[in-house]
Amino acid sequence: MYWTIIILIFISILKWKHHFHYLVIYNKKKQDLIQTMAGRFFGSSSASISMVVTNTPSQELALTNLAFISASDLPKFAVPGHENLFLASIGDSYVFSFSSHESIRGGHIALNSIQRRCAKVSAGESVDVTRFVPPENFNLAVLTLELDFIKRAGSRSEQIDAIVLAKQLRKRFSKQVMTAGQKVLFEHQGINYSFTVSHVTVEGQERSSDKGMISDDTFIAFEASRDSGIKIINQRDGTTSNIFKQKEFNLESLGIGGLGAEFADIFRRAFASRVFPPHVTSKLGIKHVKGMLLYGPPGTGKTLMARQIGKILNGKDPKIVNGPEVLSKFVGETEKNVRDLFADAEQDQRNLGDESDLHVIIFDEIDAICKSRGSTRDGTGVHDSIVNQLLTKIDGVESLNNVLLIGMTNRKDMLDEALLRPGRLEVQVEISLPDENGRLQIIQIHTNKMKENSFLAHDVNLQELAARTKNYSGAELEGVVKSAVSYALNRQLSLDDLTKPVEEENIKVTMDDFLNALHEVIPAFGASTDDLERCRLHGMVECGDRHKHIYQRAMLIAEQVKVSKGSPLVTCLLEGSRGSGKTALAATVGIDSDFAYVKIISAETMIGLHESTKCAQIIKVFEDAYKSPLSVIVLDDIERLLEYVAIGPRFSNLISQTLLVLLKKLPPKGKKLMVIGTTSEVDFLDSIGFCDTFSITYNLPNLSRNDAKKVIEQLNVFADEDIDSAAEALDNMPIKKLYMLIEMAAQGAQGGSAEAIYSGKEKINISHFFDCLGDVVRLV
Repeated sequence: MYWTIIILIFISILKWKHHFHYLVIYNKKKQDLIQTMAGRFFGSSSASISMVVTNTPSQELALTNLAFISASDLPKFAVPGHENLFLASIGDSYVFSFSSHESIRGGHIALNSIQRRCAKVSAGESVDVTRFVPPENFNLAVLTLELDFIKRAGSRSEQIDAIVLAKQLRKRFSKQVMTAGQKVLFEHQGINYSFTVSHVTVEGQERSSDKGMISDDTFIAFEASRDSGIKIINQRDGTTSNIFKQKEFNLESLGIGGLGAEFADIFRRAFASRVFPPHVTSKLGIKHVKGMLLYGPPGTGKTLMARQIGKILNGKDPKIVNGPEVLSKFVGETEKNVRDLFADAEQDQRNLGDESDLHVIIFDEIDAICKSRGSTRDGTGVHDSIVNQLLTKIDGVESLNNVLLIGMTNRKDMLDEALLRPGRLEVQVEISLPDENGRLQIIQIHTNKMKENSFLAHDVNLQELAARTKNYSGAELEGVVKSAVSYALNRQLSLDDLTKPVEEENIKVTMDDFLNALHEVIPAFGASTDDLERCRLHGMVECGDRHKHIYQRAMLIAEQVKVSKGSPLVTCLLEGSRGSGKTALAATVGIDSDFAYVKIISAETMIGLHESTKCAQIIKVFEDAYKSPLSVIVLDDIERLLEYVAIGPRFSNLISQTLLVLLKKLPPKGKKLMVIGTTSEVDFLDSIGFCDTFSITYNLPNLSRNDAKKVIEQLNVFADEDIDSAAEALDNMPIKKLYMLIEMAAQGAQGGSAEAIYSGKEKINISHFFDCLGDVVRLV
């Protein structure tokens, strides 16, 4: 009995140990599974272990890029699911592959000098080592490495076969993790080199990554700085030149907004061929683009674009020249200044050929020195010599292929035509006014720091600001932001005590600040709202079916200009007697059309000017209109613009011919224009063939009795019993004279009654009204 109990106890113990054994195995597998899943999602690890840094046991092992630890520590860094793969991140910096070595004691880790530099740790110090579990899809598709000698000796040079070296590195560093910016030592054909990881792309990802693992399918591309002495041969598929300092372009980080399409065009035309190695363009039999011209209205970002292009190119520092700076009072010195700009490029071309660095020369205000030859009458011919010298340097007998000349101008029409042909400034990109999306990008660029530092109030709607700032240039948008900030800062200041401390947290730029800034910063190519409002001082009142019909038709024409693809130019003539409301109606249509550019051309702004100067001003208004997507031009009182005199009759044929040409000239592609003319001498215009140039003509009649009654009812200045008699007297009266007559009558017989009458306290005396009517000369 006693032995039976002992045997049963012993059997129970064996069963319990058996279950415990399986429980331990299950828990271990569960832990490995959890760590594997965590690695797949987070590319991370278990708890870090502190280890003491020591030197790599030998020089040969230092060239393997492995970190060495003791055999007892090695299992701690095993990657679940991978045989003989041990990875760990050291000091939260780079990920290294581990191997064991008999000379390394437990708790120690051997790193070479480059690895210690990457981990920012010295021999003898402790460092945190954390097992790294790679996530899924971690293999590298493309790995770009910049090669260099470990030790440079004088003018040492070596030729490296890219195909052979790539095969060797894939084998030697298989399953090692490479991180952007990491430096690695290796030996190739008896010479010790180093490479720096400059670009990493993981399989299945379009964007560049931070790190990835080398596999048998990883494509390795090589780069070498020109002064390294390393020449890479047999590098073909997937390789690029090192023309750019950055691998990716973020226009917003460069401070460029709203010019994405223009930048893409410049890149395709001017830089696509330079991205590829010289042997590719040589086989294609093409030459690089040597010059580009950026033109457009002032303040649209031409200079900014050129300067930023110069900064991102990986060549010589760009030379920035303002056009007038080249000029000199000494004979021949101006031409020498032009030659000196190209001297460095010529030297590089002779010494290095196709391997020469790119030399960028930026000419701001190039129209100041490159005017059309023969257009200047200064007697020296210096401008012609400058153009000739520039043409020779860009595309002469000894033309350069390592130069990119960027010219900027507001007046493309002033440049010599020879400069604009292919081979010279052949890439011509118009930097026009930004659209709504572009304006939003520009405003975001200028308000980013405010937003980051909590200075931008929550009520600020940048999208609404972009919609309100039609035809604002980039410079004008920057001015709006600065003006808005000035309002916010001014609220924190007291003129009584300017030394009072300012509390930064109270500085908030609000939407009201931006709206006030819009009234301060007026766009050069915007609507002349103030001038238009002055043309309708009394506003617009209902004054008859005919006037209403013409207004509705004019607005339909404006809508036609907006949506029609076959009518980029529509012209409308409003004719009628003086004072019939033609100018007020034209101004109202211009304002209500909501077009970005609305200008009025009036004789009152040209008093005393010569007719050629008048023509230049008229042409400029039309040229400015061509820079805006939608424009309205009001030609007010055309007979006065033409300097018409009834005796003779006499008029300016030069101005007449200028207007006739402009009224028939179609705007550039993508631009639309509506022209509204007004005249009180339609018979004269018809006699010189002017009326036929307008698409449609409307006659604005004088007010009828019923029309006059509607107007004076809205003014509410007559007693009810006097309205009919007053309206009867105003039959066939121009609306402008009606307003003048009522203002005279409102003063009262003794004066001083206007305020009481317009406030509704009193009414106009009908007898006094008829007395005033007798003083007014009526138009028949």
